[in-house]
Amino acid sequence: MLKSVEILQNPSTERFLKLWSRRYTLDFSHMSLEKSLYTSLITTASPEGRALTSAKLRNNLLSINCQMGCMQAKTFYSYIPNIVDLNEARLITQFAFRVYKKILDIYEKHSVEINVPTNTTLENNHIFILGIPEITELAYSLEPVLLVFQEQHVISRDWRSLGFMTTQLNFTNQLILKKLTPTEKILLTPYLKFVEEQVAMPWQRVCAAAVKYEIDSPELKLIEQMILATPKIAESVYQQLVELLPNHHSRRGELSKADVKHSCLRDLNMFQAYLWLCFLEKSMTSIETELLPLCVMVVEGVGIQWEMTEKWCQILTETIISHLNTEQKKLLCPYLQQMQQLFLQERSRLGYKKELAEGII
Repeated sequence: MLKSVEILQNPSTERFLKLWSRRYTLDFSHMSLEKSLYTSLITTASPEGRALTSAKLRNNLLSINCQMGCMQAKTFYSYIPNIVDLNEARLITQFAFRVYKKILDIYEKHSVEINVPTNTTLENNHIFILGIPEITELAYSLEPVLLVFQEQHVISRDWRSLGFMTTQLNFTNQLILKKLTPTEKILLTPYLKFVEEQVAMPWQRVCAAAVKYEIDSPELKLIEQMILATPKIAESVYQQLVELLPNHHSRRGELSKADVKHSCLRDLNMFQAYLWLCFLEKSMTSIETELLPLCVMVVEGVGIQWEMTEKWCQILTETIISHLNTEQKKLLCPYLQQMQQLFLQERSRLGYKKELAEGII
C-alpha cells in the first residue's frame, strides 16, 4: 500500500530518484522512425497537443472509463458476493476519476524533451523521449488523491476490496489506452504505468531509504545494480514460470495470456521493490506486514495455488542470485532466505485451506 514519505535530498537519494524515473522513460535512441511518426510525436508532445489529448479524455470519456473499469472489476470479482456494495463502488469510481483527472492536469503541464542529433536526417532520425520529467512532482501531486482513493479499502467492510481497487486501475488504464492514438499512447503510457505501480510498489520509500547510505557504499551500489536489473529479472522469472507451469491458470486465465503477463511482470517488479526496501531498511517488516498479506489475498481471491507462490519466490531468488558476485551474495542472501522462510511459514498457517484452493483452480 502507498505510504506517505518524504525524500530528503542528498547525492544518494538524487541518484535513486533518477533510477526510479528511468522506469517510466521511453528510449528510442537506437530506433529509426518514419518522418510521419516523428512529426506526429512533435505535434502531440507540444503544449497544444497535450491539451487536446487531455480534453479528449476529459470530455466524458474519463468518467465513462472509470465507471467501466469499476464494472469490469466487479464482474471479475463476481464470485465474491457483494465485495463492494453500490455506494462503495460509486465512491471508488469517484475517487478513481479524481486520480486520473490529476494525472491529466500534470500531463498537460509537463513538457517532453525530444532531441535529434545533428548528424542525423529527419528521415532517419534518432529521438529520446523522457516519459516523466519530474518524478517527485508527480508523486507528491498524486499522493493526496491516491491516499484518499486507498482509504476506501481501509473503511470497506471487505478487506479484499484492495484487490478490487488495484484491478480497477488496471482495467481503467487499458480502457483509456484504447481511446488514444499511437503517439498519444507513447506519451501517456508512462503516467498510467506510474499510477498503477505507485499504489502497490514502494519505489518512493526505496529512494527515501537511500538517504542513510553513502553514495559509494557497497549496499547502495548493490541496490543500484539490482534496480537497473529489476525489469530484466522479472521477465526472466516470468518466462521460466511459463515453461515450468504450462497448464497453470487462475480466474484471469493462463500465464501466457497478455493481461496475465502484465500482472505477473508488475507483481514480480513489486516483489523486488520490497526486497530492495527491506535490504536498505535492514528489516523484513515491510514484506511481512504488507507484501505477504497482499499475496494471501491474491491467492485466495484470484484462485492461485500457494505452491505457485512458493515456486515464484524460489525462481525469483535463484535469478537474483545469478546477478550477484560473492560479496554481494553475503549482503543480500540473508534477506532472500528470510523472504522464502516467511512464505513457507505462511503455507503452514494456511494449510487447512489448501484443499479449498486446489478445488478452485
